[in-house]
Amino acid sequence: ATVIIKCDMDFVLYPLDVQKCAVDFSSYKYTMGDMMFSWWTWTDGIMIPSDFGDGYRLPKYVVRFQKMNHSQFITYGEGNHSTARMFIIMRRELRSYLLETYLPSSLFVIMSWGSFVVIPDMVPGRMVLLVTTLLSLVTMFDTVRIDNSPSALELKCIEVWLISCTLFVFFALLEYFIVLFGIRYDKFWRHKKRDLDRINAMSTDRPNENNQPTTMAAAVAAATAAAAASNNTVVNNHHRPAQLPPLLHHRKTAKKRHNNVSELISIEQHGSSNGGAETLGRRKFRMVAEYVVLYCGSQRGMVDQVSLVLFPICFMLFTIIYWVSYVSSAAKHDQV
Repeated sequence: ATVIIKCDMDFVLYPLDVQKCAVDFSSYKYTMGDMMFSWWTWTDGIMIPSDFGDGYRLPKYVVRFQKMNHSQFITYGEGNHSTARMFIIMRRELRSYLLETYLPSSLFVIMSWGSFVVIPDMVPGRMVLLVTTLLSLVTMFDTVRIDNSPSALELKCIEVWLISCTLFVFFALLEYFIVLFGIRYDKFWRHKKRDLDRINAMSTDRPNENNQPTTMAAAVAAATAAAAASNNTVVNNHHRPAQLPPLLHHRKTAKKRHNNVSELISIEQHGSSNGGAETLGRRKFRMVAEYVVLYCGSQRGMVDQVSLVLFPICFMLFTIIYWVSYVSSAAKHDQV
């Protein structure tokens, strides 16, 4: 005889899920006052199939049967009906999932760590390694989700694993983008710093060579003294009628110099009062940017070295937390 049993199943822990189906043997007509059902315990009257321990191995499941020794009853129709309950507990064979899904995805993640030892200047080789690994994990996730796994209302256990592996490879690709950014702007900051050092050297050496004033105040004082000297010369020589045109010329020149000096003073005062905070902020930003760029750049950067240690540690921690949490949840479901 063949018995078809229907029961509710929860596939959130797939493939670590444990499914329990309750089977009740009772009478539809006779109530507990007329008939009582119980399992025969004398010399174990009912034989439960088993090929190892208390389980029966199927191609994809390990099935075991567990009887409820205490009396059970169900209520329907005219009253309570006695029942003998037995649980059919099905646990999946995890070996095939380990070989087909968990092991390949773990190897893909480990392969992505090889990009950290590749020279960042070898863009095609490193990009091909990371992108190919990422696409392989995405294809594996689609295959498992659509074809080889039952439907569930939440993310299944195997989907959490594949999504996490995909994120690890994606973060490795993102780390390479950061390294490329550092390589690019490392050269930019290096050229800019060399130009700034050259300009500072020229501005420092030029006043010493020509014995010119080194500050704006000295330049203003020199220009004012020159204008006053020219005015005194013109006033002392006022009895010469032939030099009247130079007098007008010197007055215009002095006035023009005075205006230029006033503009320089106002510019200097405005820059010192309003631009101090901005200059300090730019200087701090430049120092931080130079440090980050030198840290990420290919010449002196350490992002790849840190990632080569950090990524395996994070993946090992994730693996431990994943298996401990889901195996403990499966063990709780295994208890009747």
